[in-house]
Amino acid sequence: MTLASLNNETLVDIGVNLGNKAFRDDLPGTLQRALDANVSRLIITGTSEEESERAVELCRQFADEFPGMLHSTCGIHPHDAKSFTSASLATLKSLASEASVVAIGETGLDFNRNFSPAIDQEKAFEAQLELAVELKLPVFMHERDAHQRQFEILRQYRDHLADGVIHCFTGDRTALFNYLDLDLYIGITGWICDERRGELLRSLVKSIPLERLMLETDSPYLLPRTLQPKPKNRHNQPAYLPWVLKEVAQCRDENELDVARQTSLNACAFFRLP
Repeated sequence: MTLASLNNETLVDIGVNLGNKAFRDDLPGTLQRALDANVSRLIITGTSEEESERAVELCRQFADEFPGMLHSTCGIHPHDAKSFTSASLATLKSLASEASVVAIGETGLDFNRNFSPAIDQEKAFEAQLELAVELKLPVFMHERDAHQRQFEILRQYRDHLADGVIHCFTGDRTALFNYLDLDLYIGITGWICDERRGELLRSLVKSIPLERLMLETDSPYLLPRTLQPKPKNRHNQPAYLPWVLKEVAQCRDENELDVARQTSLNACAFFRLP
């Protein structure tokens, strides 16, 4: 499946873990397959100091072969918040000066797995929000089972933030409308293609204003269950973003072309892409 039938409208994948070892042996192929599927721009997610540096390095590495395709974020995921220090913040600030870096994150709160204590997560989250305010960069955010606390913290910073997106949204109606009340964007992944786990999301996605919606694969995770045939390695990749688009448009009872065009415009505006 490609978007070739949709007047060559292209997509932006706002969340790709391209530094993951799943891609290491076939990065050029992964990028070419994305282009062949009309996925023209990828935002590589930085989830730690190491992965944020790797994301910047990948943008440099493929700048000539795939011009204008790769951009990145820099941040520390709540899972790694317990290792967050002032030196970490300095590293992120330095990375943020790179031309490829278009947002701070992935940051936020995760009270589902609690790999880091809540107090450490909140400290790291607020420090990265403050950095985003200082640098006037948007924020790329994670949240699992922590909506109320994340909402409370965000309310304190929202007036000063350039912009924010809740990536891979899987929350309930209350969470969705609270985030929308803060004028945040909502990122939708292949979770919506899961008729079991994604049932609630499928019913909620129509409530997201199209001007606040963005699409992502979060690859190599969250392989769309609607994808046929499925790859033997079960790894998701940016080339599969059209399956997310198709499901989102169907659940919203909207034309795929309209959703493709507006979500791409949203992503370009959010990340200040040329």
